[in-house]
Amino acid sequence: MCGRYYVDDETAKEIEKLIQTVDNKLKKERLGYDIHPSDTAPVLTGGLDSLKLSWQRWGFPGFQGKGVIFNARSETVLEKRLFSDGIRRRRAVIPAAWFYEWNRNKEKITFLRHDRPVIYMAGFYSRFEEEDRFVILTTKANQSMIGTHDRMPLVLEENELKEWVLNDSATEKILGQTPVLLKKRAEYEQQTLF
Repeated sequence: MCGRYYVDDETAKEIEKLIQTVDNKLKKERLGYDIHPSDTAPVLTGGLDSLKLSWQRWGFPGFQGKGVIFNARSETVLEKRLFSDGIRRRRAVIPAAWFYEWNRNKEKITFLRHDRPVIYMAGFYSRFEEEDRFVILTTKANQSMIGTHDRMPLVLEENELKEWVLNDSATEKILGQTPVLLKKRAEYEQQTLF
């Protein structure tokens, strides 16, 4: 489950390359912080035939107003009533420098790409109370997650972004993909003896 990720200025530069425009909020915003469920974050959505940037809140409102639903399983998302409209009509890409998971010992592990500065996570969004809100898709973990978690975000390659967002006929194929292997970095906290 992806419950926290990080965006930075390098993430912003990569977003601008993809959308080929300058977003004033992206320019003003000093990126370099963790994104938690309920935070507002940059998200790539579909324009007429290209990607565009929007700022959305992470997580759908929880049942009976409690908490937020911030992940959806790629294997069952098409069957779930809460998700079916968004996954079919409003797919999105969530860019991040990296994401975090915690292992069984509650140690924070960072996952990032070996070969590029940004991870692109598949997601989708829906409108709730006059606000667009997104969810990140998760899938069965690949080898890079061994010993940490049995789920991971559905990671897209850069050449799949437009296809994911704009091509309805590619949805099921991409939902069934196994993500690329990621680099794993442990962040151990200093323990005190007293």
